Amino acid sequence: LVSSELDELHPGIHCIPSPVSDIQTLRMQPSQESPLIVSQTLDKLLAKDTVLVELIPEKKGLFLKHVEYQISSQHFKISVYRRYSDFDVFHELLLQRFAYRMVPALPPKRMLKGVLTSMSEREFIEGRRRALGRFVNLVARHPFFSEDELVKTFLTFNGSDVQVKMRDACKKVGDEFMTNRFATLAKEYLPADIQAQFSSSRELIRNIHNSFHKLRDRAERMAERSKENATDLLMFGRELSTLGSDGSPIPTLASSQSTWGILRQSLKGLSVEFALLADKGAQQGRREEDDVVEKLNLFLDLLQSYRDLCERHEKGVLHEHQKALQKYGMMKRQMMSATVQPKEQVSVEQLESRIVQQENAIQTMELRNYFSLFCLHQETQLIFTYLPITSHILGAFVNSQVQGHREMGAVWNDLEPKLGCLFGVNNGMQSPPPTFI
Repeated sequence: LVSSELDELHPGIHCIPSPVSDIQTLRMQPSQESPLIVSQTLDKLLAKDTVLVELIPEKKGLFLKHVEYQISSQHFKISVYRRYSDFDVFHELLLQRFAYRMVPALPPKRMLKGVLTSMSEREFIEGRRRALGRFVNLVARHPFFSEDELVKTFLTFNGSDVQVKMRDACKKVGDEFMTNRFATLAKEYLPADIQAQFSSSRELIRNIHNSFHKLRDRAERMAERSKENATDLLMFGRELSTLGSDGSPIPTLASSQSTWGILRQSLKGLSVEFALLADKGAQQGRREEDDVVEKLNLFLDLLQSYRDLCERHEKGVLHEHQKALQKYGMMKRQMMSATVQPKEQVSVEQLESRIVQQENAIQTMELRNYFSLFCLHQETQLIFTYLPITSHILGAFVNSQVQGHREMGAVWNDLEPKLGCLFGVNNGMQSPPPTFI
């Protein structure tokens, strides 16, 4: 990335030499895959854990009301209780511990201004619960997070001071660069064209992200239409019931030939069938939300975390590395100036000491930069490991449609013979009913 700049400024500190014995030890095992390769399948990732996030009744005091969640991990076989603030601290510590990995974002704690006009508080809380569930499942299934002490503490610790416990767990180990045995060796395993690979992968994943956004929006609209259809069917049945319940007397002039009296009695009972149709429509909407939209949102959350990671890499360690190089160059120029124009010995020695410190800082930053690329390469592999979830989403979409149409069709078929009394000769109407167009 900036190695050429570093070579020009100070060719002797291009990178801390990796211990030859360590590299030889690692490479004396040809049967093992490179540590850069993430050997995972989607099934393995999904099998790591399934975490349920459920709302528990709100606790209300004179001046306090908050939402609490029950977190149940299948892997650890335990349930714990967490508040949003616990999730917030957990997320903050994950970013500190795994700055070079895909850490999913948290949903907002509070409703943004104007949101109340489009959704109720209950809908907002339910949406946040779903988002927290996606967040914790992506974390619990991540191959480099799943067995970490921080994640284990969040999912299993039952005490009231879980935030203190998590902070202590982080302080003991530091960030991943300090604990990963490949951190100082990352450069040795990176392909020569790592930048080209990263750029092409990033562009492809950006395109995938945009397409999945559009798929999710369409799926949400279909689920919403199913719920609206359910409401319309229910109201249609109620109007038929209202029509049939009208007890107003039929005028004398029309009563001799009118069958309305008998017909409206039949209409009155149809509200039950339309209520059943509405119930099936509502079930269809929930299926589409739970089985299709949620899976799309899960993958979108992962894709967004990859985008955030790329930005952290460019604005974080890479940016700091370049700043350190600029500062180092300035200090070297000052040193040269001090040599040409002799100054006090103490000043020159201080400058030399600062240059040595800066060289050490640059060495560490370069190692971190290579480790960041190492992790980015692994996280990119995880995105492609998750991509077969597309078949899961399509399967859920097809199944929800088949089941929904089958259930609705069964109710319509049951309803059809019940309309015989409306279209029969007893009511003065032909069967089938006449066409008016």
